[in-house]
Amino acid sequence: MKSIPEYVIKMRQKIGHERLLLVGACVILENSTGKILLQQRTSGEWGLPGGLLELGESLAQTAIREVKEETGLSVTELRQLHTFSGEYSYATLKNQDKIYMVTTLYQVTKYHGTLVTDRDESLQFKYFSYDKLPKNFAGNYKRYLNYYLENIKGQESKGSPKQ
Repeated sequence: MKSIPEYVIKMRQKIGHERLLLVGACVILENSTGKILLQQRTSGEWGLPGGLLELGESLAQTAIREVKEETGLSVTELRQLHTFSGEYSYATLKNQDKIYMVTTLYQVTKYHGTLVTDRDESLQFKYFSYDKLPKNFAGNYKRYLNYYLENIKGQESKGSPKQ
């Protein structure tokens, strides 16, 4: 996310640190060798590219916009994989803001462009093998990637996606 959406800032002014429902999108982008693109955020933690929905935007548009803002890559085709919510979606941020996240995971199937790091949000981008992820791969991103590996990637190698 390039910045916190204006509506979130306005809501925080009204509710302080109380729980706020947020909706966002994350993407899995593999290169031609099957490695996944991860973003090292300015906090030092690694995660998937993605961010928060803007008012009036679809989740697919959010995913495409966030990839472009964060990586410089232009997505031309997405595949929606799963929407995550439930008990693991509660969090308290370092500034004590409480959130409940609903996140839709996408797989980027076609893209073009040159990878460029947005220094406002990222330290670097790097492609990783699934079996050699960085140690500080952040929380829910592990859930998203595990879902992909077990339900999409694993099923594709068997010949039929799980419904």
